[in-house]
Amino acid sequence: MPTIRLPDGSEKQFDHPVSVLQVAEALGPGLAQAALAGNLNGQLVDLSSVIDADASLSIVTSRDEAGLEIIRHSTAHLLAHAVKQLFPGAQVTIGPVIEDGFYYDFAFERSFTPEDLQAIEKRMQELAKAKIPVARQIMARDEAVKFFQQQGEAYKAEIIASIPEGEEIGLYQQQDFIDLCRGPHVPHTGHLKAFKLTKLAGAYWRGDSSNEMLQRVYGTAWADKKALKQYLARIEEAEKRDHRKLAKVMDLFHTQEEAPGMVFWHDRGWRLYTSVEHYIRDKLRQHGYQEVKTPQIVDRSLWEKSGHWDKFGDAMFTTHSENRDYAVKPMNCPCHVQIFNQGLKSHRDLPLRMAEFGSCHRNEPSGTLHGLMRVRHFVQDDAHIFCTEAQIQSEVIAFIDLLYEVYEDFGFTDILVKLSTRPELRVGSDESWDRAESALEKALNTKSLEWDLQPGEGAFYGPKIEFSLKDCLDRVWQCGTIQVDFSMPGRLGAHYVAEDSSRQVPVMLHRAILGSLERFIGVLIEHYAGELPLWLAPTQFALLTITDRQNVFATEVDERLRNQGLRGVLDLRNEKIGFKIREHTLAKVPYLLVIGDREMANNSVAVRKRNGEELGTLSVDQIVEQLVNLVATKTIE
Repeated sequence: MPTIRLPDGSEKQFDHPVSVLQVAEALGPGLAQAALAGNLNGQLVDLSSVIDADASLSIVTSRDEAGLEIIRHSTAHLLAHAVKQLFPGAQVTIGPVIEDGFYYDFAFERSFTPEDLQAIEKRMQELAKAKIPVARQIMARDEAVKFFQQQGEAYKAEIIASIPEGEEIGLYQQQDFIDLCRGPHVPHTGHLKAFKLTKLAGAYWRGDSSNEMLQRVYGTAWADKKALKQYLARIEEAEKRDHRKLAKVMDLFHTQEEAPGMVFWHDRGWRLYTSVEHYIRDKLRQHGYQEVKTPQIVDRSLWEKSGHWDKFGDAMFTTHSENRDYAVKPMNCPCHVQIFNQGLKSHRDLPLRMAEFGSCHRNEPSGTLHGLMRVRHFVQDDAHIFCTEAQIQSEVIAFIDLLYEVYEDFGFTDILVKLSTRPELRVGSDESWDRAESALEKALNTKSLEWDLQPGEGAFYGPKIEFSLKDCLDRVWQCGTIQVDFSMPGRLGAHYVAEDSSRQVPVMLHRAILGSLERFIGVLIEHYAGELPLWLAPTQFALLTITDRQNVFATEVDERLRNQGLRGVLDLRNEKIGFKIREHTLAKVPYLLVIGDREMANNSVAVRKRNGEELGTLSVDQIVEQLVNLVATKTIE
């Protein structure tokens, strides 16, 4: 008879096999009512699962992360159920959980409309209130294929047919709706209390553009209506901060169909871009990096040697000339090895830190392109450190110090850290992996950083650390990384002369702090809602005259500010001062400096900030000193 070990260390004994739900009932009616599933010996199972031997068990509720995922997966099934009721001719395909929600892809003869979305959500609410039981059943693979074919669900039948023969298939049923799923699911639809359908999109079957286009319905689901309301408020705020909308208001950049996934930077946007680039360049020089520049187009043979042609060939832009195949570089690392290989290197030359603002191109699917966040042409703050194994830990520590210093200057202090270890398919010996993983772990612990382990998520050539920053809306952006590479230097013939005069292959550390400059700038724009810190603002000040009598004086003040390296605009237009103030405020200019007759007579300016705060009248000397100091200290206002 089973003895159940509970999370608090206590045990509960039963004289007969029991379901997970019966255990929950034995622990209290409140827990049984809130129960969604069980964690049985480390595996999530339905409440109906029977325990007939000693086991460890915890009851999963909506307060648990796993419980929230179950709610979202169950809501995806609820969506499909509602669609099948309203549109019987629609075929269901796949409906996974994604960050903050779920989606489901459908094949239907016509496009769904926003009105359809409202009707579907209304039907979902009706089905949820009905508290329809959700039951799991098992079916043999071939039987399941035949069942879905008879139901007219060709996509489901195709999915099941791809499962190895002899496997048993898990199905979930609520009323007359039956769907394929590994589970677990909520015991009844009444647990689905807070959800909303958010948008429609297109998606190719199995993600292949040669397949038919399906209709994707996105939604979000939460444990309660309060959490849903908070999420929708964040989404509304995120829409206001959309960097593409702000780019139009601030005249930063644009994209167009003639160059999909590539950015046309305007003057103001390019000022922002170069400010970020120059900042990183200065930091790299301070930390002992060389800066190099490598070709945009390189012969196919190099990409074959490095392994990129086989692994990333579909994402590479290619060209042909004089009977030779070339690729537009998708990354910089193989080219950096070519520079390392010029001239014999000694152990005394290591570590050698090589940086490049490398212009890269990747043939991302058109449906994934999104402003600055997902592009086909981008520049990385890319660098590679060639070192010995003994130097890995110290180089990683130095990199971590630099990364945190940079993130703090940009105003990001909430950083998530993950260590990804050896995958199943990898190169190199277990011994070398042990040493590399140990070096990364020691570096993280030396810096007293909190970090999560991602077993099996390392690259095939070595482990890595990922650094993600949280923005003001608690969105997580993975930007920084440092990866240990035992493979590429040897494949491309890199070596150095060791202390014992032997030739050794260096370790290559791939590292980036911002990642793509384009994407990081998009993050900055949204994090600050366009109101960038003074040191980053494309236009740091605007000098506004009230009448043309102040034009000569204003021009002199403007020249003085510019001579201090400040970026500004001199507005001498014959417009009302209120109109000028409003225009530059909408353009997110941090400081508006107004000059009238009184200011001109006193060699001063009236200072107004973009948030409407009036700082009064300051002498020209004072405002120059104040702005220069704010830029120099990278103050986040």
